[in-house]
Amino acid sequence: MSDNIANPASLGLFGFGMTTMILALHNIGLFGFDSTILSMGIFYGGAAQLIAGALEFKKDNMLGATAFTSYGMFWLLLVAIKTNVLGAGSEPLTMATLFFFWGMLTLVFFICTLKGNTSLKFVFLSLATLFMVLAAANFTESEIILQAAGVVGLICGASAFYTAAAEIINKQYGKVLPL
Repeated sequence: MSDNIANPASLGLFGFGMTTMILALHNIGLFGFDSTILSMGIFYGGAAQLIAGALEFKKDNMLGATAFTSYGMFWLLLVAIKTNVLGAGSEPLTMATLFFFWGMLTLVFFICTLKGNTSLKFVFLSLATLFMVLAAANFTESEIILQAAGVVGLICGASAFYTAAAEIINKQYGKVLPL
């Protein structure tokens, strides 16, 4: 099979990283929850990752395809929950459970990265940690734990952004940034 498409991982990682950092800044308490976060969740966190996931399927990358498609859908479902689009609302215990299971899924993805580069391992490990801290924040309804999740989210998002940037820069100029 001919592989005539560029690596879509940078698109997915940038979409994930930037959206995660913006939501993390909200969780820290820097600004409120508004249409900026929702729009990032729909278009860059959601749609861009779905596109990256579809292209990863074409490249026969099962991990990339499954992860990017899953996280793209995660952002869309989070926007649906936060905007109450289905009219049912959400309970803290239900959200804690949701984040816990996303953390478990992310641990599976982390295991799949153990033979890969260090940067990607860190992205998935920090994301699994983020989901577990978000689960704890929702379970306890603690603002302090939610702010801690914001810090973990900034670290996680920045690591995804770095990984995407390193992949693009290294492709363009040769290996200049470590992965």
